[in-house]
Amino acid sequence: MNVRRHHIPAAALAAVTALGFGTLTACSSDSAAAGSTDKFDVVASFYPMAFLAEQIGGEHVNVTSLTEPGQEPHDLEISARQTAQLQESDAALYLEGLQPSVDEAIGQSGIKTKIDAATLTSLEEHGAEAGGHEEHADEHAHEDEHAEGETAHEDEHEHEHSHETEGGKDPHIWLDPVKYAEVAEGVGKAFQKADPDHAADYEKNTEVLVGKLNDLDTTFETGLKGRKTDVFITTHAAFGYLAERYGLTEEAISGLDPESEPSAARVRELATTAKADGVTTVFYETLVSDKTAKTLAGDAGLRTDVLDPIEGITDASRGDDYFQVMEANLEALQTALGAK
Repeated sequence: MNVRRHHIPAAALAAVTALGFGTLTACSSDSAAAGSTDKFDVVASFYPMAFLAEQIGGEHVNVTSLTEPGQEPHDLEISARQTAQLQESDAALYLEGLQPSVDEAIGQSGIKTKIDAATLTSLEEHGAEAGGHEEHADEHAHEDEHAEGETAHEDEHEHEHSHETEGGKDPHIWLDPVKYAEVAEGVGKAFQKADPDHAADYEKNTEVLVGKLNDLDTTFETGLKGRKTDVFITTHAAFGYLAERYGLTEEAISGLDPESEPSAARVRELATTAKADGVTTVFYETLVSDKTAKTLAGDAGLRTDVLDPIEGITDASRGDDYFQVMEANLEALQTALGAK
C-alpha cells in the first residue's frame, strides 16, 4: 500500500537564493578540542548540530563534534574521553532520540547549557517497512504488530523521542529547511542566554542562517514543480519531513534505522510500487551500504543515485557543507522525479 503524505505549503519566502555557506572546519576535527578554551565551548552531537553551532556562534565559539567524519551517527558510543570533554564545555547541542549514548552522557553530565534540538520544533512519526504507519497494517499485519504497539505507547508520551523503535518519532528534522530554521532560531536564543556578552552577534548570525534556510525552502519548492511522479525510494526513512514539506511520498527499503534489514515482502512491494508510480531511481546514501538498494534496482530495472541524509560530511559527499549537499539532493530528486 502506498502511503500518501499531505502537502504542507511553505510560507511565502524570498526568491533570492544564496546557498553558499563556509565549510565547517571546527567540526571536522578529531574531537580533541572540546572545552577549556577562551571561547564559548560547544560540544555538538553530530554534523547537523555542529553546523548550526558553527554558523550561529561564528568567531565566538569553539565547536567540537562527538561524531567523527564518516562515522554513522546512529552507531555512536561515547568514549570516556568524550564524557570528560563534555564536563569541560560550556554547552551541549544534541538531538534527543537519534543517539542514545549521547542522550545518556549529556543527561548525566554537569554541563550548564543543554540544548535539545528535538524540543525546538515538532517531531512526527515517519517510517516505512517496519510499521511506522498504521496505513501499512493490512499488508504487514503480522510483521508490524509489535512496532504498532510501541507506536501507540509513544503516542501517550508525546515528549519521548526514542529512536529505538521504527514506530517512534522521526529525528531527521534537519532535512526539512523550515524545521531546521526553527531549530536554528532556538539555538540562537540559547546561545544569547548562555553567552550574553556576544548576544548581538548570535542574533545577527541566526537571522542570516534562517534567511538562507528560507531561500533553500523556496528553491526546493520551485525546483520540484512540474514533476512526473511524487514517489521516491530510499534505503532508510530519513526523508519523511522533506517529503511531507514538498508533497512527495517516501518509500523506504528499511525503516528509520539505516541498519535494519528489509523483509522479502517489502522488497517485492517496492518493486510493484516502482512500476505503478513511475519510479525511475532507488536512492542510497554514502555512510551506509548500498547493497540492498542496488539489488532492488537491478531486479526492478531501475537506476541508483545518492540522496544524502547529511548525517556527516566526508570526501564522498556531494558538497562541502549542508547547503551544498542539499542542492545536490535537489538535483538528484529533480532528475528522479522528472522535474528537469
